[in-house]
Amino acid sequence: MRLFHVSEEPDIRIFEPRLPARKDLDPTVGLVWAIDEARLPNFLTPRNCPRVTYHVGERTTDADRRQFFASSGCSHAVVIEHRWFSVMRQTKLYVYEFTPKEFELQDSVAGYYVAKTTQIPTAVHVLNDLFGELFRRNVELRVTDNLWDIADAVKESTLNWSLCRMANAVERK
Repeated sequence: MRLFHVSEEPDIRIFEPRLPARKDLDPTVGLVWAIDEARLPNFLTPRNCPRVTYHVGERTTDADRRQFFASSGCSHAVVIEHRWFSVMRQTKLYVYEFTPKEFELQDSVAGYYVAKTTQIPTAVHVLNDLFGELFRRNVELRVTDNLWDIADAVKESTLNWSLCRMANAVERK
């Protein structure tokens, strides 16, 4: 298993545990967050870019596969607003890789792992072409004027999904 942390910061040497802001986690226990390789595409966008991401899971029906994917060869999609297209083309990301030894699974659908101890990355991968990285991972990329319709539809589907940075999305129509 490979675990990663994606950032726009080029020089992080040490990851110290931070107290979580999420209400479903103990606010007194600091964590270092990582993402597994399968869900890495969910984070191959600028940090503040609102996005709807989804992928096929064990419960996904054939009908949902047909409805939400243009190609039968894809099983993961990232949807962004068109106003973020040029920002994404210009963004460079740094993907920090960790040894998974001290991490434990926090969310199997999202692919989140956490460690309660300081972590030092074992490698840093520089990504200059985010669209190319998504395509290389066989991710279907969709660009739309508004994320809310697809967000609502995906939440009602049998797909595994994640809504990221939606506070930055264009207002609902």
